[in-house]
Amino acid sequence: MSAVLLRLLIYGVIIGAIYFGIRRIINDWKKQFRADDAAIRERDLKERKRPDVVELKKDKDGVFRPGDEDKK
Repeated sequence: MSAVLLRLLIYGVIIGAIYFGIRRIINDWKKQFRADDAAIRERDLKERKRPDVVELKKDKDGVFRPGDEDKK
């Protein structure tokens, strides 16, 4: 009976290590993806401020055309 409990304990430890390892990997990936998304958003916002960028607005017919406002 003791061998069975020892075997179950070993399986439990192995399964727990795998579970927490996978969880940590997923959390690290999520953190990296969030950081990448934030960097991309910051870059996009900075690029929008450039004077040579034309902002397009959706017209009534669904076609995107330059907006009425001129950037200065």
